[in-house]
Amino acid sequence: MLSLYLSKRFRQSKQKIGFVSLLSKASTLGVMLGVAVLIIALSVINGFEQQLEERLLSVVPQVSYQAPYDPIDDWQVKVSLLNQHPRIVAAAPEINLTAMVQFKGQLKAAQLKGVQPSIHTEVSSVSRYIQGGNLDELAPGSLILGNRIAERLNLNIGDKVSLLVANKHAKQPLAAPKRMSTTLIGVVNMGGPIDESIALVNLADLQSALGLKPNQTTGLRAKVQDVFDAHQIAMTAGSRLPDLVYVNSWFRTQGSLYQDIQMVRTIVFLVVFLIIAVASFNIVSSMVMEVKEKQANIAILKTMGAKDRTIFATFAMQGVGYALIGALFGTVIGVLLAINLPDLFNAIFSQSGSNPLAGVYFVEFLPSKLVWSDILITLGVTFILAVLASVYPAWQATKTEPASVLGNS
Repeated sequence: MLSLYLSKRFRQSKQKIGFVSLLSKASTLGVMLGVAVLIIALSVINGFEQQLEERLLSVVPQVSYQAPYDPIDDWQVKVSLLNQHPRIVAAAPEINLTAMVQFKGQLKAAQLKGVQPSIHTEVSSVSRYIQGGNLDELAPGSLILGNRIAERLNLNIGDKVSLLVANKHAKQPLAAPKRMSTTLIGVVNMGGPIDESIALVNLADLQSALGLKPNQTTGLRAKVQDVFDAHQIAMTAGSRLPDLVYVNSWFRTQGSLYQDIQMVRTIVFLVVFLIIAVASFNIVSSMVMEVKEKQANIAILKTMGAKDRTIFATFAMQGVGYALIGALFGTVIGVLLAINLPDLFNAIFSQSGSNPLAGVYFVEFLPSKLVWSDILITLGVTFILAVLASVYPAWQATKTEPASVLGNS
């Protein structure tokens, strides 16, 4: 308690020389800015990871099985086999093709998917982003397109659209593509690259175009309990299938994006950690000068019977106090900005009319998600650095010799 009282008195002392006061304030300010920046940066990275899982990975196949040669027979039985796996939430048939969307002489490539509307909602949340219609209305002859495909071709709901589909199962290797006549009933508006590629039709349309039977498909897809363990689940569940299939997971198509997020997280943490470290070790210089300034006070305390551990604790608490004050204010600022960051981003770029995220990432807004464990780790690291930075000046304070100091005063 005495050490805490003395530390408080020294910190409130009006006798500090200006340079010492400036150094201590700069150290506190540096810690504050470092903690705030780290909390904001980690919140943004957490937000991107959350949106990756909740938006992109809820629409793209988490696990898929594609037939390389012959189609998959009795897809209902195969879906049932996949559903029996304890870590698979749901499974559904799907036909994936690259097709050309044609409207009034204009062509646009698209990733065409033939889906069974009644069960596709169990493996994909694309229905949440469909405007103008819904997935349940995707009857034979209907089409749902990505919003940017529709904009590029100047399409409106109700327009007649042609699809040119290559039939890889045709007996003639150079067979003419199949032409499918469809009616646009809705558009997918996710605000990302999927809007430029996705096209959905009823499974029966593609079965007819490819000459498949109603119980045949070229692929299966599954939704899993843990998307970050999708590859392992895909391999174990795929062993239940008797067909020859290619086993894929979202790591093959979107894995680089996830790895980029994790790499940015590591880089940001290391860089900002070094900023906090530099700010924390500025405490060393300010505390050394403060010990020099307070030598007379230390000498008087020693002559009054103060022990070395009391002197050590006094200056150690003072150094840690500078860092903790900065960390406290930095945490408050970082949390407030992280919570309001999406609104601030929208307010800034809605007025300027330009969005740096548009068409680049899978979201067109700046997501943010506070994870309290990140805040606790940040505060813990800051505290440890502050303690380490305060040890040497506090130890130097205990080496003050009262006779030499008071004798020269």
